[in-house]
Amino acid sequence: MTNAMIIFLESVKLMEAGVIQGSGIKGLTPDGREIELPEQIHTYQAWKQLGYQVKKGSKAVAQFPVWKYIIDKMKEAEVGDDVDVEQNENKGYCHMKLASFFTKSQVEKIQEATK
Repeated sequence: MTNAMIIFLESVKLMEAGVIQGSGIKGLTPDGREIELPEQIHTYQAWKQLGYQVKKGSKAVAQFPVWKYIIDKMKEAEVGDDVDVEQNENKGYCHMKLASFFTKSQVEKIQEATK
């Protein structure tokens, strides 16, 4: 299951439990039910990439495991003359990691520095 699917399914559960609000937009669940889609939730880093900062003191609305990709770079001591470093440099793996999620009401737009 992808992170997007994990986050969507958890968001639906949170909305049904009254933890987060609906978005007002209708959509379909993976099993074909028509529902109101939940409001967006993202991790701290995802909000930051979208240009938002989590407000100081905000507590995550939910924590649940998602997939995290880890790049396993080779150690220099393991690299020999007969090893192709370019092929082996960025081997990685995935594992489940607990992530904290915040809603849009818990973030504010990052102010660009004025020059």
